[in-house]
Formats: sequence, C-alpha cells, structure tokens
Amino acid sequence: MKLQRKNRLRATALGALAVSSALVLTACGSDNNTGSATGGSGEKTSAASDVKCDDAKGQLLASGSSAQKNAMDLWVKDYMAGCTGVEINYKASSSGEGIIAFNQGTVGFAGSDSALKPEEVTDSKKICKTGQGINLPMVGGPIAIGFHLEGVDSLTLDAPTLAKIFDGKIKKWNDTAIAKLNDGVKLPNKAIQAFHRSEDSGTTQNLGKYLAATAPSDWKYEPEKKWPAPGGQAASGSAGVAAQVKQVDGAIGYFELSYASSQSISTVDINTGGTTPVKASSENASKAIAAAKIAGTGKDLALDLDYTTKAEGAYPIVLVTYEVVCDTGNKAETLPTVKSFLNYTAGDEGQKLLTDAGYAPIPTKINAKVRETIASLS
Repeated sequence: MKLQRKNRLRATALGALAVSSALVLTACGSDNNTGSATGGSGEKTSAASDVKCDDAKGQLLASGSSAQKNAMDLWVKDYMAGCTGVEINYKASSSGEGIIAFNQGTVGFAGSDSALKPEEVTDSKKICKTGQGINLPMVGGPIAIGFHLEGVDSLTLDAPTLAKIFDGKIKKWNDTAIAKLNDGVKLPNKAIQAFHRSEDSGTTQNLGKYLAATAPSDWKYEPEKKWPAPGGQAASGSAGVAAQVKQVDGAIGYFELSYASSQSISTVDINTGGTTPVKASSENASKAIAAAKIAGTGKDLALDLDYTTKAEGAYPIVLVTYEVVCDTGNKAETLPTVKSFLNYTAGDEGQKLLTDAGYAPIPTKINAKVRETIASLS
C-alpha cells in the first residue's frame, strides 16, 4: 500500500504540472463552477473527502516560494479535481517575488519561506485596505544540502565547515576540515563548486539563519533573502540549484528535500554535536519544527525556529513556508477561493500529503490556529 501511495503521489505531481501549464489565468474570476458536485445541504463538495469548494469560483493566481512547489502541485491537482470550476495557478518563483506580487495586489496569496518584515507588513496595508498581511505556516521541511562528488555517496559536515564552504574559505573537497568529519571516506583533490540562489529567496535566508546561529565566527553575514557571500555560482530557483548540483561533479548547493529525492541527489548528513550525524528527512525535520513557537501577534502566526537544536534525530536546517494573506480586506472576488483552497491545504488530507512528498506537516497545535485564522479571513 505504501508503494502504491508513493506512485499515486508521483502521478499526481506530474498531473499537476500538466494542468498548471495549460492554464492562462488572471487575477479576476468567472462564475463558471458547474463542475462541482453538490451535497444534500447545497454545499459544493469535491471528490476528495477533505475538500469543500464552498463558494469558490473562477481563477485564482498565487506566486512565491519555489521550496513548496512540489507540495503546491499536489494540492492544486487534488483541489481542482474536486472543484472543477475553479482554476488555481501557483507560480513558483521565489519568496521575494511572491511578496512583491502580493503587495502589488496581483495575487490572491503569496508563498514565502520567511515571515513578512515590518516594512513589508506596512506595504501590505495599501492592498489589505482594512487590515494587513499575515503569515500562515503551511509547509515545513528540511533544507537539504545536496552534493555531487564522483565516488562519494555519503558525506557529513558541521555548521562551521558548511559556512566556510559557502563563504569560499574551504576550496577543495579533501580539505582537512572535511576529512576530519568523514573518517574512512576517500575524498578527491577536487575544487568545490558551491551553488546558491540568484534571486531573493526565503530558503537562502533560512540557511543563513542556521549558519549565523550555529557558526557565528565563520558566518558573519546577516540572514537575508539575497545571497550575501562573495564567489560561488548562482542559479534560479530551487530547481535551478538542484539541476546544477545534479550536473556538476564537485558541486554543492541547498534546496528543499523533494528536489534531491526526485533527482536522486545525495544529501549531506549534519553533525549537530549529538550522538550521530542527522540525515535530511521529513521525520527528522518534524522533530526540529515541533519545537517551534509562535512569534507573531494577533492573527499573524510567524514562527520562531530553533536552528541550534542538538536533540537526537532533529535535523536543524529547516524552513517553514508561509501563505501570506490579508487578515481583513481581501479582494471579494477571490476571498472565497482563497479560503476554500487554504482550508484544504491546512486540512488533514492536505497535510498528510506532505510527508510522502518530502515535506513535514505543521505541528498539530499550530495547525489548529492556522485553520481558525483561515476561517476568520474577510
């Protein structure tokens, strides 16, 4: 049954890509919702048990984080299979571009791997006429450190060594610092090709938060969405970084785990100071995210993550992707669809899809608050 489940998810993701590419969408919607089934109470429901179409209709445009792209593909496919008169188009660009689009009023919601900054909240008030933009944590997961090194299948690094690699201070794979962490591994005398994101990225910012918190003497940059260190090579989106790592012998880069899994890219185990190095996995990321606390106020549910955890089996390089919406003042023509779709993604069925797709569900107590907040959007 588990194998069938994984095959179904892979097929679903491919189907979502095909559906998304076929859509030409605008920010306003039509009234065509004739494909949805209707329950005895008159409420439109879907073929998927956890989807309630409610008053969703027409077309909804969203954009942002590429880290959640594979999850979003699954969600969009399942949701649209049930609410057949509704079209959802999520453009996986970057967290920075998503927030810009949201604050320009061109999307119904944005995906971001980092919470809104105070100045971004201020800008959002121009669009959320009676309110402001808020962060709804929807997707958790590990930021995998992928590598391609011919003859080496397993590699362990710690935060200081990783910081020096991405800062260009460690230039060869057989450097003493790497060798000490990989006793018995034959490391080649080969140049390290470090890849980073070319555009503003919440994934970049979360990696920066981890390095700044765990290796402050080796990573002296402020955690920002823009890549801060000199040197290295840039690629667009998580998909672009993963593609370069896949192709280039000697490469290392960072991206959401599903990109590594789908392309069979080896990932680094992280030495946190615990008993054994920790692998990048949904289960291990969940152990770290479970300790997160809500840092936002009011309806804002921004989280405070502990990047310095040494808990056994907790993978520390994690991110949470937020869906950014207006608490009040959402556009009347898209609000029903935004609420219906996000109710599904935050629901039991939507969250269950995440683990098999290489993500980590949002902890139950936090997710309960997410659902309450979605219901209150206006």
